[in-house]
Amino acid sequence: MDAFERRSVVALATVYLFRMLGLFLIMPVISLSAADLNGASAALIGTAIGIYGLTQALLQIPMGMLSDQVGRKRIIVLGLILFAVGSIICANADDILSLILGRAVQGAGAIASTLMALLSDVTREQNRTKAMATVGISIGVSFMLSLVLGPWLYSLIGLSGLFYVSLISSLIGISLVVWMVPNVKQHTFRRDTTPSLSALKSVLQSGHLRSLNMSVLLLHASLTALFVCIPSLLVNQFHFPLINHSWLYLFVMGLAFVGMVPLVIIAEAKGKMKQVMTSVMLLLSISTACMGIVPGVWLFGILLWVYFVAFNTLEATLPSVVSKLAPVGYRGTAMGVFSTHQFLGAFVGGVGGGWLLQNTSIETLFITVGCVLLIWTLLFLRQPAPPQLTSVAFSLGGLNQKDINELSSTLMMIQGVEDMQLFEDEQTAYLKINKKQLDRDSLLRVVPQVTL
Repeated sequence: MDAFERRSVVALATVYLFRMLGLFLIMPVISLSAADLNGASAALIGTAIGIYGLTQALLQIPMGMLSDQVGRKRIIVLGLILFAVGSIICANADDILSLILGRAVQGAGAIASTLMALLSDVTREQNRTKAMATVGISIGVSFMLSLVLGPWLYSLIGLSGLFYVSLISSLIGISLVVWMVPNVKQHTFRRDTTPSLSALKSVLQSGHLRSLNMSVLLLHASLTALFVCIPSLLVNQFHFPLINHSWLYLFVMGLAFVGMVPLVIIAEAKGKMKQVMTSVMLLLSISTACMGIVPGVWLFGILLWVYFVAFNTLEATLPSVVSKLAPVGYRGTAMGVFSTHQFLGAFVGGVGGGWLLQNTSIETLFITVGCVLLIWTLLFLRQPAPPQLTSVAFSLGGLNQKDINELSSTLMMIQGVEDMQLFEDEQTAYLKINKKQLDRDSLLRVVPQVTL
């Protein structure tokens, strides 16, 4: 990357980090702190935790498409303003319904797809995968920081204070967008980062992608459902003070990252994606079901570590597999649908977890979530292993349709090129290649601008 691209990517990744940090900070404390609000019940607290996912899911793709007409930065700033307004509503809420409204408004600032679109505007094809990975890392970091910082900050400034921190994070994000992210006068439609209505049907009809979408929905549903009750379980059953929760999460998340790395390496580098994914799904289900019946906080911490090793592994590998299986040239659409399911999962988990906690018990909640994950693991076993393909994009450099057709015929004759799409309007080619079989020299002779 050159200096312009590095500055742009760092700025956008930082915007995303602050945005998600503001959203997740309350997760490790809200189930305890919101209980004092007027009209609060376990079901409504669960709704308050997960409602942001519903508005995110409904609005992120439409806002991304709207940014093609009115500009990326305007939509991102609008989204951050909505998030700031939602934070103010939450900070001043004295009843649970006001808190739910504020969380819904927070989620309405759905800027994920617009950020990805702007990322494609400010990076070249050969650097776009690195840029997207950087943003992905910022999301993971924000979640880890939220779990560690949330209980500690809550002990200092309370729930309202956490929402004011969210307000500050959104204002920092607006400043970064206005002052650090370059102005792009012409926004180019990029199929590898921007959803396309024309490709939506093929993405939704893909059995492979449906399986992955359901996986991420259940993954995030389980996470949100668990945090409806984990804070109160630690305090009320294990008598573990809330101020010490930060240390527990720091310990668990740090070791979970260490445990995740070798599994991701085995999945990606060793070609064992199917085996790793099904194994960690099984770990996810077993650890969740057992959390509700362990007698002590240390055993609970070990199970929570196992859960997050599995969670982090799937969080890292699922998007990679979606990218491999997406219709060639339409990764943006596939990732948009995938993210929509992810946000829907947060909503389903919050509402479902709250309902289970109100109408049954903590033990039943854990066992139910674990059983659902186990059933899905058994169904996932029936899916074929994902192909070991890599997506490559490069500029066509102003070719007309005749030249594009000739280039397409030549590329399809190269060993290891499995599929392709060449778009005259975008002047970009998208290839699916098998790196183990690829005739690299032939490909580079035909298109020396490609980066492998």
